[in-house]
Amino acid sequence: MFPQRSRFFLLARSIPAGVCAVVVLAAWLAGTHSATFGADAPATPFKPATVGYRYDFPRDHGSHPAYRTEWWYYTGHLQAKNGRAFGFELTFFRRALPPDEVKTQPSQWSVNDLYFAHFAVTDVGGRRFHFSEKLSRAGLGKAGAEESRLHAWIDDWRAEMPAGPGGTQTLFARAGTFALSLTLQPSKPLVIHGQDGISRKGAEYGQASHYYSFTRLSTAGTLSIGDEQFEVTGTSWMDHEFGSADLGKDLVGWDWFSIQLADNSELMVYRLRRSDGSPDPASSGTVVSPDGQTRHLPVGDIRIESTGTWTSPKSRAVYPNQWRITIPSLDMKLDLAPVLADQELRTTSSAQVTYWEGAVSVSGTKQGRPIQGEGYAELTGYAERIEQRL
Repeated sequence: MFPQRSRFFLLARSIPAGVCAVVVLAAWLAGTHSATFGADAPATPFKPATVGYRYDFPRDHGSHPAYRTEWWYYTGHLQAKNGRAFGFELTFFRRALPPDEVKTQPSQWSVNDLYFAHFAVTDVGGRRFHFSEKLSRAGLGKAGAEESRLHAWIDDWRAEMPAGPGGTQTLFARAGTFALSLTLQPSKPLVIHGQDGISRKGAEYGQASHYYSFTRLSTAGTLSIGDEQFEVTGTSWMDHEFGSADLGKDLVGWDWFSIQLADNSELMVYRLRRSDGSPDPASSGTVVSPDGQTRHLPVGDIRIESTGTWTSPKSRAVYPNQWRITIPSLDMKLDLAPVLADQELRTTSSAQVTYWEGAVSVSGTKQGRPIQGEGYAELTGYAERIEQRL
């Protein structure tokens, strides 16, 4: 679900064997806000994301069990040798259980964390959207995430960065008639979002996360749909975010965009939506220059205009499906359109939330010159208000 994003999927699921239902924040559209947190910290067994965090890699690629919510998120655009185009999403989520909800004694059966994953492939030429999901507990090795390095998995689905130099990452997932196996190599340094070590999600204490992205990953591997297997290459985007806050009660959802432009620059913007449709002040963005330098974009420097809609035939939700994003300080105007209208995910087996996340094409102008690109958009709160479900 975002790079500096404030991805708050407040998700819930009843788990067998006596594990109670929980709320799983599954997305944080990024951005920071210059206001300070309130002085009083609410009581919580989990560590809040606070100012002054200092990243330590490769350790911070791994899991952070002191924080309640965490995810590793990948999207990308792939092309086969025959010209066929695809988009993909693979995301792993970890949600910690409060100590008073952990009923069993320490053993291989103990459940301190719940994991779920979303896997989607957009077949642009075939005009089909394929989606699958998994949900598991950490016991018995069925799911987990290492603390010392990037290695998150559920069954045979995995995202991994072996120890050592280079930062090469591997992804694998298969579900029914579709699968992917990819190797991703950073083309640019990672980007830390926010200010002072945090990406703010609101003005209250702890409404923030620690958040970074690889905004341009050279990608190669195989993708299968049905009986067809394709050798593919392309470009991917990776987010890793961890924190302990929930979405503010006055918010209904968010719109988030990651954009990779042909001049080797990237842009992330998001809009946290209030009930009246206005953006929350914590809405924000990040621009990454071709040489990897970053600049924070405050909410006042981002204009997002919806220029079309699409109605889901299944959920009946009405989503925006064309956008114009204007960044006056960059002299940038970008028009975004989905490569396929129906890229809606109905997560009935894991998150019980319906949202739209899919590949988009990008065109427009930057400093008066035409420019092209590609990206991903995530839209929540249109099928239902994103709210805490306990």
